[in-house]
Amino acid sequence: MEKTLIILKPDCFGKCKVGATITRFEDAGFRIVAMKMAQLTDELLNEHYSHINHLSFFPQISDFMKSSPVLIMILEGEGVIKRCRYLIGPTDSHAAPAGTIRGDWGSDKMRNIIHASDGPENAKMEIRRFFAADEIFG
Repeated sequence: MEKTLIILKPDCFGKCKVGATITRFEDAGFRIVAMKMAQLTDELLNEHYSHINHLSFFPQISDFMKSSPVLIMILEGEGVIKRCRYLIGPTDSHAAPAGTIRGDWGSDKMRNIIHASDGPENAKMEIRRFFAADEIFG
């Protein structure tokens, strides 16, 4: 069974959409196999965003992601990575269609409610980054 990592970002909390977001995933038939709240650190954000941490806008992303705790979870299901990304919509909330999580609640490319793994290898790496093996129940 495929797994993916999801992070509900500070704006998801700010807009009070945590429960509604989780409900969309559960209604799609995904199983939550791990979940925890965390306050992200500079070290963790530098590692997680290593592909962009050298760019000029990274400090804004880092500050945003540290502005409140986030909810990190692992979802499991058939084709969960591709299906979650379809439910979530494109990174740029302005380009995300209505009915997707980002299209309904996101504001822009950074304040877009949620992070989701973009492929199987990244999902495995991200899951190891945020969860110990004994924190995963599936």
